[in-house]
Amino acid sequence: MSGHGFHVHGPHDHELEHATHAEAKHPSSGTIAVVTAVLATVGALFSYMGGATQANAGLYKNNAAIKKTEASNQWNYYQAKSSKQNLAEIALVLVSDDKRAAFKEDVERYKKEKAEIKAAAEKLEAESTDWDKQSDGQMHLHHRWAQATTALQISIALAAMALLTGRKWLEWGMFGVAGLGGLLGVAALLHF
Repeated sequence: MSGHGFHVHGPHDHELEHATHAEAKHPSSGTIAVVTAVLATVGALFSYMGGATQANAGLYKNNAAIKKTEASNQWNYYQAKSSKQNLAEIALVLVSDDKRAAFKEDVERYKKEKAEIKAAAEKLEAESTDWDKQSDGQMHLHHRWAQATTALQISIALAAMALLTGRKWLEWGMFGVAGLGGLLGVAALLHF
């Protein structure tokens, strides 16, 4: 209040006066503060994408392992049919003529079954390989997102140092590293 030549300052008046002096000392502090907020927001998005791609990579690797196990089961089944076929072929030689026809049918049936089992096993192996490739691709993207996030975090640290010291080269460094982080984020977005 100002009455009779006496003025009482509110607590915020003192802070506004300091902010005005700080702005005069560091004219770009407002810009740096806004850029820092934007960098933190973009960094949070990049971090989310990095986590999502890492989770996808794990899921895809798990799918690859499941398909590999299924293929292994098929190959074991194939081996069992081969053993039965071999026993039937030995029986062809050892049994009398009147029983050979049944064993010859068994040999032919096992050959047919083995061909089907082999095709199924090879298909499962191809699926496993495909899941592995997808997992590797997601891990590559995860690394890109992590690099972009790290660059933005470094840029935010440079912004804080620029505000505290008033050094212009730190401010330019902040913008440069932020630009690098942005480029890495775009590279991740475009799957490079």
